[in-house]
Amino acid sequence: MSTADGPVAVACYRHRNRAGTVACRRCERPICTDCMISAPVGWQCPACVKAAPRVETMATMGAAARPTATFVIIGICVAAHLPSFASGLGTRSAAGAFLSRFALSGPEVAAGQWYRIVTSGFLHVDIIHLAFNMALLYQLGSVLEPRLGRPRFLALYVASLLGGSAGALLLDPNSISVGASGAVFGLMAATFVQPRSGRNAIELRVGGLLAINLVLTFAFPFISKGGHLGGLAVGLLAGLAIRLADTSRADTAQARRAQLRVVLSIGVCAVLGLVAVVLALGAAAPS
Repeated sequence: MSTADGPVAVACYRHRNRAGTVACRRCERPICTDCMISAPVGWQCPACVKAAPRVETMATMGAAARPTATFVIIGICVAAHLPSFASGLGTRSAAGAFLSRFALSGPEVAAGQWYRIVTSGFLHVDIIHLAFNMALLYQLGSVLEPRLGRPRFLALYVASLLGGSAGALLLDPNSISVGASGAVFGLMAATFVQPRSGRNAIELRVGGLLAINLVLTFAFPFISKGGHLGGLAVGLLAGLAIRLADTSRADTAQARRAQLRVVLSIGVCAVLGLVAVVLALGAAAPS
């Protein structure tokens, strides 16, 4: 652009009183020397640098893929089982008292001990029960946690755990039950409805794994059918909500879409968990 007096400099789009000496490599808008940020190719403006995707290194990619929350849950379950190990050292009564204090039981929940709805999901009858559930939890968590992110994975796990407690109280409120099976069933259901990446063997066989565990649920009378079915139902609904949130906002910006689907997914899990608690308390209440 020019006038009779000579050329007129293009103004920086961020500082109108300064000359835009170069154009941003990404948006091609003029920027002044104070706004110039060195990039791998050319110069970029502060807005484009801020909006650029984060550069992933091998270290950050490894940290993101590590199922930290899964390991923490496994650690809590193992620690909660330590009093039961004491039964092998001649203190079986102490271990039994610990289980009785925190196991799920309708009359105790109705009496105000609501914490049993949660604590029962971290206790196990014996080492075989613990090992079986923790093996499944590790396999499923290693797939779901990196994919969903830690907040959504934890929300899904807690909602499934509460769903398992609600199912157990709905079908048999007077029985005593413990175990992470309800939450694990929820993780299996959520994995089943997620899109297949083809990189994890557990994704390919989760349908068969779920079917086998359902057969075992009804084959053995000592297994809490309500606990398994309740966790399965909540995990299935939460998994479908998460998948819907991940695919229904393709028209929004990437960062906003990611934040929105996290909030929506956690919100759905929270609602399902609240419904499960209400159902559990209603089932535990004396008729």
